[in-house]
Amino acid sequence: MRREQGRSAIVAGAGIGGLAAAVGLLRSGWNVTVLEQARELGEVGAGWSFAPNALRAADALGVGEEFRACSVPTEAGATMRLPDGTYLMRFQPAADAPLLANHRADLQRVLAGHVPAERIRTGAEVTGVRQDGDGVTVTCRDGGELRADLLVGADGIHSTVRRRVWPDAPEPVFQRILCWRGVTRPGAVRAVRGFQTWGRGARFGAHPLIGERVFWFLTVRQEQPGLRFDDDLRELSARTRGWHEPIPALLAATPPEAVLCHDIYDLDPLPSYAQGRIALLGDAAHAMTPFLAQGACQALEDAVVLAAEAAATSSVPQFLARYDQARRTRTQQVQRMARADPKLSLSTSGTTYRLMTTMTRLASSGVARRKSARLWDWTPPTLSTEGTR
Repeated sequence: MRREQGRSAIVAGAGIGGLAAAVGLLRSGWNVTVLEQARELGEVGAGWSFAPNALRAADALGVGEEFRACSVPTEAGATMRLPDGTYLMRFQPAADAPLLANHRADLQRVLAGHVPAERIRTGAEVTGVRQDGDGVTVTCRDGGELRADLLVGADGIHSTVRRRVWPDAPEPVFQRILCWRGVTRPGAVRAVRGFQTWGRGARFGAHPLIGERVFWFLTVRQEQPGLRFDDDLRELSARTRGWHEPIPALLAATPPEAVLCHDIYDLDPLPSYAQGRIALLGDAAHAMTPFLAQGACQALEDAVVLAAEAAATSSVPQFLARYDQARRTRTQQVQRMARADPKLSLSTSGTTYRLMTTMTRLASSGVARRKSARLWDWTPPTLSTEGTR
């Protein structure tokens, strides 16, 4: 077991949140080791949309320009349609701010490029955690141990760190939603500007990606978890039969191996994100449904706040308490909003569907902008730049 000189941190998880935390801590002068259970950092996930609050967080971490370079503007946040193609709301260039759409793997590569390769240990599954007044010891499945001043659990919704340190924390909650995600072949379809289509008990969305690709998703109401299909694309085509173009074209342009199918879970609010020298970040702390496109955005915010607090004082328990106070209220509000959204937008009730679509058609785009402002109006703290160790 070894412990580095100076302020040291272990980050469990090399997803967007974990790597962002590593980048921020390195910028604040910490020695950082990232532990990732996967054997390699490969092409994972699909696409997502990037809101202004996340872009501010990326700028604070020093990766904003690189994030912009691998992103494409998308109008999906303010373009809503019915399955027959009727517009409920249209993006207004003079009034609506486009989101940025990108592939998670591209963002992961950007962030990993700011962490020295020797600081990322793959094939390192965390199995044990213990702490005392002087530090935290992490045990990996291969029997190795590491010790540091700080442990950041950024290991996802099924976080081992959370289970080890907060054994009484509630398990993830199935939200009665099934989600498919896919990415089209490069150049296989004409470019889209981004849109969402609301069906009864189903929502389809699409965003452009770099490389002449399109990321799309379909979410549907599903009462029990675990339902899977022998042919996802055939199932998707059946569920969207008769829906407007380019939905059929997008499905036809997607290779079967590029389709992901997942049950949607989130977490009930936790009483704390920090205990002593250990903190939770991202989905490990506040996993949420994808309906506000804020899961990874909030993880980036977490990383910036954690790094800013870590640079402010040498007392780990004190700055983690401030991190917890700063992040829990905001992230849990976003969690509640993300959980509430599909209760309406994925309702299978005909009455609710007609009411929702009618109100959306009658509402001005300013209503959507005011709702978004509650999510996007966030100002990051300033990070110090003591250097990378």
